[in-house]
Amino acid sequence: MRVEYINPFVTAVLSVFRTMLGTELVRGQPFVKGGFQPRHQISGVIGLSGKARGTIVLSLDRETALRATEVLTQEHRFTIDADVIDAVGELANMIAGSAKAKLEQFELSVSLPSVITGKGHCIEFPSNTTPICIPFDCEWGSVDVEVGLVELPVRSAVTSGVPVLA
Repeated sequence: MRVEYINPFVTAVLSVFRTMLGTELVRGQPFVKGGFQPRHQISGVIGLSGKARGTIVLSLDRETALRATEVLTQEHRFTIDADVIDAVGELANMIAGSAKAKLEQFELSVSLPSVITGKGHCIEFPSNTTPICIPFDCEWGSVDVEVGLVELPVRSAVTSGVPVLA
């Protein structure tokens, strides 16, 4: 995956956490994601489609998810509940939407977020996609952004002798 596909997501997560949550993230070393399990207990998942396709995952450890929700709702949280799930989904949505604006050449559509909780949950990326994990730390704990995005081949105007309307 090309770095110009990753940078919009790095910029987006830094911006969203700074402006919406009032906390600074410190980026760790990105790595190629192996396997289907995120490192943390709660993940917001967004699908992307258009001239590229892929999946974006915002994965937070328990304490980070609780504290982020507390900032957004102004209510203290002790457990991962419906409000925490909604908050993680909304954060994932903001990050994907912000990154989408910087990837205009792909004319991307962003799916509604899904949120998965629990230790050991699995997230499958589209075939032929090698996701990159960008780890971050903040005062509350850890956050990962996993990006698996692949540019689709350009379709020619004629396929198998049958004209294709654009």
